[in-house]
Amino acid sequence: MRVRQERGYIAEGHDWIVDLDLEKFFDRVNHDILTSCLARRIEGRRLLKLIRRYLEAGIMSGGLESTRSKGMPQGGLLSPLLSNILLDELDKELEARRYRFYRYVDDCNIYVKSERAGKRVYRRARMLMRLGLGKVRAWTSAANG
Repeated sequence: MRVRQERGYIAEGHDWIVDLDLEKFFDRVNHDILTSCLARRIEGRRLLKLIRRYLEAGIMSGGLESTRSKGMPQGGLLSPLLSNILLDELDKELEARRYRFYRYVDDCNIYVKSERAGKRVYRRARMLMRLGLGKVRAWTSAANG
């Protein structure tokens, strides 16, 4: 599905790709922002508390447990689901701007028609900072080159 969708974008002339990489996304997720996003979708307070406890669960390193104030466990069953809920706001923003894009968890490719448009999208990637997602690494390249 993804490859077919991307080929369609390129066939439409959107052959410049802005590749966004949310640097250390899982290490930097803001618990308050994520919990707020979840609270808009989930009515059960008990479930929200359980998810919050999951997010704040300690980390064992060298036999010592340390608390987690940000970030989420990577590789768990909940992490992709929670990240997609958090990044739904990014999807809505990209859709509102009528961008062609494909996002999977913390990686996103945005397809545009020119290098100039790619640079503009790159500058607008700062919207991610409002979501508390940390730094954004992005670059633009031609799909055909």
